[in-house]
Amino acid sequence: MPYRRLPNTDAARIRALKAALKKGDSLDDINQIAYSFPLKQKIDIFLPKFEIAITTSKAAREKQIENSRKFTELTKKARLYISHFIQVLNFTIARGELKPYARTFYGLDEKDSKVPNLLTEQELILWGEKVINGEQERLNNRYGNPIYSPAIALVRVSYENFKQSYNFQKQLQVNSSRFSAEVAQFRDEADALILNIWNEVENYFSSEKDEEKKRQHCEEYGLVYVFRKGERERLKRKKDAEDITLKLPF
Repeated sequence: MPYRRLPNTDAARIRALKAALKKGDSLDDINQIAYSFPLKQKIDIFLPKFEIAITTSKAAREKQIENSRKFTELTKKARLYISHFIQVLNFTIARGELKPYARTFYGLDEKDSKVPNLLTEQELILWGEKVINGEQERLNNRYGNPIYSPAIALVRVSYENFKQSYNFQKQLQVNSSRFSAEVAQFRDEADALILNIWNEVENYFSSEKDEEKKRQHCEEYGLVYVFRKGERERLKRKKDAEDITLKLPF
């Protein structure tokens, strides 16, 4: 016998609920509906909320992906400016224009000319702040001339753009996770509703002796049946044999 296949995607859940609701709405007499009226009322209330939750979650996810592209570019640019600024600082020290002590204003080791790790977003935020604040502190202390190419103003602009996009991206991630969690909660309720509907519909048509007609009636309410390999052909041969037997004159 074919077996029921409950929906395993949100689109399939929506189709199943809409099919049951459409069939129920098409009948003039509520007593003719194959599932209980209270269950129909639950679908009427639940379905719009479920659809809105799915739409909202999808929109949040798409917005996060869209902003991610911009965020990636701003991150690369900020990393480039901060890295170049520190390199120029080291070149200035190597030329003797500044003493190695100048590195301490930026939170760098006085004797270390390496560029710090800027791979992660957190490291980029940390060193961006140190570089911008350090240049200001060094100039306030009249310890040498400003560094150019890149000037700290350009570093600050690229860094602030990155940080603003970073905060926005984090908020989008929070929104996306929250809406996704809401859909997951609705999904559990949808599965429970569909299971109840399908059980009641099958029970309603349980007295139907013709298995094919019974399936057809149930499918009108959105039930999905899956035939195993070769099963549809075996059922057809069985039905044909029964029809021939009924037509025999004895």
